[in-house]
Amino acid sequence: MPDAPRKARSYHTQIPVRFADCDPAGIVFYPRYLEMFNGLVEDWFREELHSSLTEIVTNRGFGIPTVHLEVDFVAPSRFDEVLSATLTVRRLGTSSMGLDIIFRGPDSGDRVRGMVVLVFIDRALHRPISWPNDLRARILEFQTDALS
Repeated sequence: MPDAPRKARSYHTQIPVRFADCDPAGIVFYPRYLEMFNGLVEDWFREELHSSLTEIVTNRGFGIPTVHLEVDFVAPSRFDEVLSATLTVRRLGTSSMGLDIIFRGPDSGDRVRGMVVLVFIDRALHRPISWPNDLRARILEFQTDALS
């Protein structure tokens, strides 16, 4: 009997929309979403992958730069709302990783959908390197079965 497909974990958190995130119209200024994406990834590494970016970048000399980004701005978000954020891994390669990110408003409607590609690099060599095995195993827990 074949194994049942494994259900990927998703990382969920809440993101408050702050005054500093908004333009004079009171809605999130679109580049702020990219900062929120970065913060979400940083929190996911620390809370779920047990690998802070301080340890990875500062102490170990690696990097995880964003090399590709696609974003759909579906509906505006306003000052003082709390967005529900979800992150899943679309694809894990030798040195790269594709993430799907969705922010939803208090009405559960999508506000922003993004796809981010990160690459694990050796900062001294300025070259991609393989994900460490322990980190790769934790990332795989969040990978969906969808094809990319």
